[in-house]
Amino acid sequence: MESGIEMFELLNTLYVQAQGASLGLEHDAVRVRIEGEEPSRFPLARIDSFVLFGQVSVSPFLIQRCGEDGRPIAWMTRTGRFRARLTSPARGNVLLRRQQHEALTLSEWTVRIARQVVAGKIQNSRLVLLRAAREAGAAETVPLTEAAAHLAAALRRLPKATHLDEIRGIEGDAARAYFGTFGYMVRTGESAGRPFDRSRRPPRDRANALLSFLYALLREECVAGLEGVGLDPQVGYLHALRPGRPALALDLMEEFRPLVADRLALTLINRRQLGDDAFELLPHGGVQLTDAGRRATLTAWRERKERTVEHRVLKSRVAIGLLPHVQARLLARHLRGDLAHYPPFIGR
Repeated sequence: MESGIEMFELLNTLYVQAQGASLGLEHDAVRVRIEGEEPSRFPLARIDSFVLFGQVSVSPFLIQRCGEDGRPIAWMTRTGRFRARLTSPARGNVLLRRQQHEALTLSEWTVRIARQVVAGKIQNSRLVLLRAAREAGAAETVPLTEAAAHLAAALRRLPKATHLDEIRGIEGDAARAYFGTFGYMVRTGESAGRPFDRSRRPPRDRANALLSFLYALLREECVAGLEGVGLDPQVGYLHALRPGRPALALDLMEEFRPLVADRLALTLINRRQLGDDAFELLPHGGVQLTDAGRRATLTAWRERKERTVEHRVLKSRVAIGLLPHVQARLLARHLRGDLAHYPPFIGR
């Protein structure tokens, strides 16, 4: 594998983070040039999407070809913050998008979807806490089990919530309880066994830098899943609508944050798979992943996406990388009226 280039065979996403790299179209292949290295070539037919970090250029011919083929390109900062995305003209049944927009105008429908999204997130967060409690020492077990009980109480309040603000309040309360004990799940580093403060812009420690990077990757997977079934990623229900904000993708990723991103972050930290060279301190006090850290994280992300989990609705095992696509289809079925409720993915 060339440094700075990650080709994920599952769902065929090409990740490029080598600064100064250039991508071009060469017949039916993508040519990647990195200074000081031999050019790499990947058959275009094997690539479903691109994710580019920092200063990576793309030729106009490749951009046009990707637009024609419906092959998205996402541009991120070096730290993984989303900047822009190339997409082809909207696909899918226009009637489905009409139903998506109509659901937003009906408060009962909006509340019903938002409630299911939050229920999925809280249940999966609770699973992460309970698993950590089983593996923790005596000092950590009590706060972790107490937080899990707090989340169970939040779940019991959800069915009674009839307003969107009330649902958001329950979600926020559960998130504070969950992240308040996140440090007890970290067994090494500056966050281990300490109160944890979720910081974003910028991340103030290694754990936050890693979480932010993984959330950015997860968000792109959810955007792709929604666009693949013809839904508009901008029109969501739990998250408020804002220009340029993929509210529905943010809704969809809530249920995946604990089991997919948070658990992977804990694994990387606790198994010491990210060394001192994986992070760097910024002048303003923030922390970000280095090139080596992003490369190691992307490799672990690929491996995690290839693992399979049991899907309760489908009653079969599904690759983690396909879960956003599966859930997007289930959401589309609910919007069409084929399912009475949207069934979020719940882990085991």
